[in-house]
Amino acid sequence: MQEESSRTRKKSSNVVWHQTGISKQDREKRNGHRGIVLWLTGLPSSGKSTIATELQAQVFEKGCQVYILDGDNIRHGLNGDLGFSPQDREENIRRIGEVAKLFADSGFIAMTSFISPYRKDRNRARSLMKEGEFIEVFVKTDVSECERRDPKGLYKKARSGQIPEFTGISAPYEEPQSPEITVDTEKHSKEECAKIILDYLMEKNIIQC
Repeated sequence: MQEESSRTRKKSSNVVWHQTGISKQDREKRNGHRGIVLWLTGLPSSGKSTIATELQAQVFEKGCQVYILDGDNIRHGLNGDLGFSPQDREENIRRIGEVAKLFADSGFIAMTSFISPYRKDRNRARSLMKEGEFIEVFVKTDVSECERRDPKGLYKKARSGQIPEFTGISAPYEEPQSPEITVDTEKHSKEECAKIILDYLMEKNIIQC
């Protein structure tokens, strides 16, 4: 019988969560802001990473602890063993959801920039967080505009069959049904999109300066 995959293996019943003595609230108090997950989702080339980078600069300038977990960067290391099949995409998002939760628990504003095409996977990431700690940001861009931008030439390769399971062409993208924030990159610049998100964080007292 083939050895059970680590992705499906259940954790040992002897594994328990270890309390380390400093709470999330302690860290938030020192940082001067709440620890949350900002989950940017959208089609390839929709502008997720561009907006995340701009927003990170604005938030960092305010003295906040912030870090971007970017889709391409994560696949260089932590998720370097995963492909782009539906099963691997699911595992990709499962892992990053857990990592983002740890960042938020450390008091950081964790920003994730992933296509994360399936609602159930995004909802599972949301379920790891308390109410109000997971903020889904839909980076709305029409597929034709994404294809026009196409900085990596991926849409062209997908159209020619060189890239199978490409989101928006040969694999589905399920738009968020009720995201906390929607930014339309065809109507707003990266700076304007970042400000929309920043204004939300300040309105909700996540950032208080």
